[in-house]
Amino acid sequence: MRQNISSQMLKGILQGIMLMILAKRPDYGYGISKQINEYGLEDIPKGTIYPLLTAMERRGLIVGKMEVSVDGPDRKYYFVTSEGEQAKQNFMQEWHFLKHAVDKLVEENNQDENQ
Repeated sequence: MRQNISSQMLKGILQGIMLMILAKRPDYGYGISKQINEYGLEDIPKGTIYPLLTAMERRGLIVGKMEVSVDGPDRKYYFVTSEGEQAKQNFMQEWHFLKHAVDKLVEENNQDENQ
């Protein structure tokens, strides 16, 4: 069952998600969107991805390069920079910390409700 995720919550993690996707292989905006969908995040508006890519590029986390496409017009592919790799590592560390803390609170809450 698919659940709607609060846009505020998602905004905070979408950059990390995109860095992890692009660290596997460079991709273009629509390709990134398709990959995000494959991980079950179909409800992310496409209009969210492109402004975030622009902001990430401006901050030096990724670099965009136009490349020839056999399927149509040239596409702007995004590559993770060394700063982006560091941001990805920081995100993963923060995510593990937050996941552990929230999982613990959820378990305690569930136990309290079951008593």
